Amino acid sequence: MEAGYLQTPLACDLAPVTALSIFLGLDEDGAALFALDVASDVDPSAEGPLAGLGHFRDARTAAQLLPLEDAAILGQAKALIDWHQRHGFCPNCGARTALADAGYRRHCESCGADHFPRTDPVVIMLAIHEDACLVGRAPRFPKGMFSALAGFIEPGETIEEAVARELYEEAGVRVRDVSYFATQPWPFPSSLMIGCFARAESREISLNDHELAEAFWLEKAKVRALLAGEKVDGLWVPPSIAIAHHLLKRFAEMS
Repeated sequence: MEAGYLQTPLACDLAPVTALSIFLGLDEDGAALFALDVASDVDPSAEGPLAGLGHFRDARTAAQLLPLEDAAILGQAKALIDWHQRHGFCPNCGARTALADAGYRRHCESCGADHFPRTDPVVIMLAIHEDACLVGRAPRFPKGMFSALAGFIEPGETIEEAVARELYEEAGVRVRDVSYFATQPWPFPSSLMIGCFARAESREISLNDHELAEAFWLEKAKVRALLAGEKVDGLWVPPSIAIAHHLLKRFAEMS
């Protein structure tokens, strides 16, 4: 299965004249790339511009079909379109705002305020205790899928404080020695995932069932087996597109 870009004439046939269009930049060959908010009610199975060419996928699925550099462009496009859809009115005075700077700013003619896209920082972390790591399943997750715990950083909070707070709030686990791993843009709708590890003081869990449906300590040997594609107790972990996958992979490589 392949995924790719729509050529300009075909994309324009799918979008109304008033559709939001954002300039993303130039590719390595100098070609201009745009994000276009096509009609949400397009039926690719019907006779029309897309008939016989394929069908749309949601952004998470499509990103797994694209090369890494194209997945990054997809993330940029989705985050910007989502931001424009949610910021049509000025938070300062309530008047309608207008697109500016090719889509990287919205301007309010009423009060003169300028508004720019924002990124929400989120910590995502693996608590480690000896040869096991803490994984959890949010209520919205498919059955059997477990991942690293995560949560938004609150105002006035450091990354280390957010890691410790979220692990305690969601699972009752106290940690120390928080260390940084890597980051990943996550445009659902506009997050930056900040991956960390932390050392747990014990394996006692006090589950907050408003946040998690399940949580448990997963042994390193099982993490290695899951990452190798083996079936383990009906469990599965996030795919390689997610930073949680790479946190688990790094944990599995630790001696």
